[in-house]
Amino acid sequence: MSEQPLRLYTDLARWWPLMSPPADYVEEADVLLPLLVGGPDAVPARTLLELGAGGGSLASHFAPHFTLTLTDRSPGMLAVSAQVNPASEHVPGDMRTLDLGREFDRVLVHDAIMYATDADAVRATLRTAARHCRPGGLLVLVPDHLRETFQPDTEHGGEDAEDGRGLRYLMWSWDPDPADTTFEVAYAFLLRDADGQTSVEHDRHREGLFARAEWLAWLDAAGFDTRIQPDQWEREIFIGRKREAAASG
Repeated sequence: MSEQPLRLYTDLARWWPLMSPPADYVEEADVLLPLLVGGPDAVPARTLLELGAGGGSLASHFAPHFTLTLTDRSPGMLAVSAQVNPASEHVPGDMRTLDLGREFDRVLVHDAIMYATDADAVRATLRTAARHCRPGGLLVLVPDHLRETFQPDTEHGGEDAEDGRGLRYLMWSWDPDPADTTFEVAYAFLLRDADGQTSVEHDRHREGLFARAEWLAWLDAAGFDTRIQPDQWEREIFIGRKREAAASG
């Protein structure tokens, strides 16, 4: 797992609602909800654990459908999520090692999985997912990129708050070494405080990049029978059903 200090999730966490608010996730939630609910033969979906839930913007759209337990290793991001999802359980913890001692009908790992930058971190996270997923339950895993699908990209956005604060960002991703298992993401933030003062901040993240066959092999080893669902954002979503005899480790 990337151990570098990430400002977006520490001293800049309070700005998250202006970078990635719940309204930005409406369309994606509409895509993911049917996958989480599953087909008619799926185990009934009442409880959902999200590993690496961050600021809870995506999870907010699932609150009417599940009893949510949201985990993250950033206290600042959990504090943001608690404001967005006040009725949900929030638990600090690392997705590689978390052990709540209970199982859930569904486990979701969204783009937080991108911070698993080597095979050991991915396998540990999938073991955590298996440890918390009931037999017959579903894991929905949503990496932003696979080795086969990665393309350098830029994004921009941001929002204004009613109190006068505002944020604009530029995100730039590229892969400096296609032979390794990581790529780089740089962020530039232009921040406006409520009094009109502005500042510029920068953050740089290293994220993981693995081949489709590796993901499928690791999911199988963790005890999941997996299918892949492409989406309109050119991602490949892994939907794993936990085998009855799976050893979660």
